[in-house]
Amino acid sequence: QVQLVEAGGGLVQAGGSLRLSCAVSGIISGSLYKINLMGWYRQAPGKLRELVARDSSIRGTTYADSVRGRFTLSRDLSKDTVDLQMNNLELEDTAVYYCYANIYQMATGSTDYWGQGTQVTVSS
Repeated sequence: QVQLVEAGGGLVQAGGSLRLSCAVSGIISGSLYKINLMGWYRQAPGKLRELVARDSSIRGTTYADSVRGRFTLSRDLSKDTVDLQMNNLELEDTAVYYCYANIYQMATGSTDYWGQGTQVTVSS
């Protein structure tokens, strides 16, 4: 069963940095698959889930306007991982961050997967 395993998050003061990591697990060895999209979304209390940054195999990397210049998404295609380096964090960045991937597998077609979420709290 395919899962997204997240690491990182926590409590940091405004202006500080955090790094989130996400890895795809559970893909059957030797099976044909392709990760079309991989990245991070976030959801603050009382708000809808929103895109933070996402890497597409076709369109490259997209950032939300609110994080562009402060956050950097890096993806390792050989390891099926994606990291989000978050610098100069602001109070408004406080949210639960979710790893996301759209994966095409020969047996099942394209499927969206979500991680369990990791809390990022920025304090003043």
